[in-house]
Amino acid sequence: MGFRDDLLFARIGTRHGAIVSSKGLFSVTSLAFQHTVLKRFLRYVVIDTQSDPASPTCPSTEKQKDLGRLLVKELQELGLSDAHLDSFGYVYATVPSNTDKQVPVICLCSHMDTSPDCTGKDVKPQIVRNYQGGDIVLPADRSQVIRAAEHPALRDQIGHDIVTTDGTTLLGADNKAGVAEIMDAVHILLSNPQIKHGTLKILFTPDEEIGRGVDKADLKKLGADFGYTIDGESAGHLEDETFSADGVTIAIEGVSTHPGFAKGKMEHAIKIAAAIIDRLPRETCSPETTEGREGFLHPTNISGTLESATISLIVRDFTEHGLKQKEALLEQIVQEVMKDYPRSTYRMTVKEQYRNMKAVVDQHPEIVENALEAIRRAGLTPVRSSIRGGTDGSRLSFMGLPCPNIFAGEHAFHSRLEWVSVQDMQAAVRTIVHLAAIFEERAA
Repeated sequence: MGFRDDLLFARIGTRHGAIVSSKGLFSVTSLAFQHTVLKRFLRYVVIDTQSDPASPTCPSTEKQKDLGRLLVKELQELGLSDAHLDSFGYVYATVPSNTDKQVPVICLCSHMDTSPDCTGKDVKPQIVRNYQGGDIVLPADRSQVIRAAEHPALRDQIGHDIVTTDGTTLLGADNKAGVAEIMDAVHILLSNPQIKHGTLKILFTPDEEIGRGVDKADLKKLGADFGYTIDGESAGHLEDETFSADGVTIAIEGVSTHPGFAKGKMEHAIKIAAAIIDRLPRETCSPETTEGREGFLHPTNISGTLESATISLIVRDFTEHGLKQKEALLEQIVQEVMKDYPRSTYRMTVKEQYRNMKAVVDQHPEIVENALEAIRRAGLTPVRSSIRGGTDGSRLSFMGLPCPNIFAGEHAFHSRLEWVSVQDMQAAVRTIVHLAAIFEERAA
């Protein structure tokens, strides 16, 4: 996939090199699509912005502000005088309306942090020009291979320029591709005032990868009616549904005694925790055996001593009922294990993390329809899909900012095999530009 000018022009026609609809001239000249997205992306990915789930601060790592400060500088250089970085590491800016119409205020949002699952320090991006198929061997660690058989999305990338790492780090396309795409779209809109649009709010967040991306977001200051995260995968995809998510902690108190005199007395908390993990479903209800709309139970951490141990898990499902079923199954497993340890105790705590955005987004069908039309006008076939995960938009939706997710082009995220197509990033930029124009075009 990817943007093709000939497809777009064939569908809606041209006049003096400009894109024309049945309602007249509404978009940009070909000059407007002189993209800066690749240069921006390469500039951003070399800045280490990993978040840290063990840190209690916001942002969880001060280094995330390094990227935030650069983005503020670039936004101010583009003419957005209100661009600023707050003390919590959030970047805010406003693209003023250039129309007399009353257009909904739209927020464009991407996160600046990268996953703690794989190192993001000293990223060395590589570009495979004019990809012609086959495996991609990463140069600094040749054991790291992006295999075509394992990455079916590569089939859509023939002729594209693909950005990878050198094999020693993640790339950071999740979500610096989205950040770069928003920045390029802002650049295009400000450089081409003939593209009419309403007020756009820019929000770049920290700590999304550790589930705290909107903890300190100031929606009153933002002042948007609707939002879009630019944080999806394959070109053309729009995601208006996410998992619902809970976090579970199981705290176990065993019985400690001297190991030399422990017969009939000791009840080892670590062994209790191990027994619980061992009894979790294997053929179903786990990430490695589920797909599509199937949810799962997933242990993320286990720690302990003889006397006490803690298991952390995440629970995922597309429905509230599915979450409760899985949590009930988990507690049943714990109770069965504890029967073998009659003098030990446990405490199971469930904490809501986020909920399926669909319940909110479906109340505002125009935000999905406008995004699907923007994807079409960008020359792509729209694909409406669900996320086996969550985005900042999941929580933003329930905070009062309905917020589906538009593709950014990122693939194999959270790993050293992460990659993104330059042409897909450019298609995302064009989608954003068309989206702004569509909201203005359809306003009263």
